[in-house]
Amino acid sequence: MSTEKATFGAGCFWGVEAAFAAIPGVTATAVGYEGGALAQPSYQDVCTDSTGHAEVVELDFDPARVSFEQLLDAFFALHDPTTLNRQGPDWGTQYRSAIFFHSAEQQARAQAKIDELSAAGRFKPKRIVTKVEPAQTFWRAEEYHQRYLEKRGQASCHI
Repeated sequence: MSTEKATFGAGCFWGVEAAFAAIPGVTATAVGYEGGALAQPSYQDVCTDSTGHAEVVELDFDPARVSFEQLLDAFFALHDPTTLNRQGPDWGTQYRSAIFFHSAEQQARAQAKIDELSAAGRFKPKRIVTKVEPAQTFWRAEEYHQRYLEKRGQASCHI
């Protein structure tokens, strides 16, 4: 089995991780921080909204079982991609909607999905503000954040 990586920022990473972990073909998930300037940021650092990092879920997936396109569909169903730096009650750049691509193919598919959803008017009258950025260093979040909801017997967050 060969696996690929995908990285998504869709607000608070706890619920996003749980949703992606439940998709058949997703073989591993981890929550962390990506897209900022500070090396080895902590949760407290990222919460200052000054590091430039987004809360993200990095996942491994088996493309023979789940396509990147299906992961994109899940991503856009999991959050509101029209709210800039905000998801529900959570606000700040760390909660931005972002796709961190790991290949030129992922970049092209992510942008094509945004164009498709925009053309279809799925989120009208709002527009999609999701950023499509190259994957950078993924900084794994503290262990207590990993599988946070699962550890607490919860299925979802407040969003």
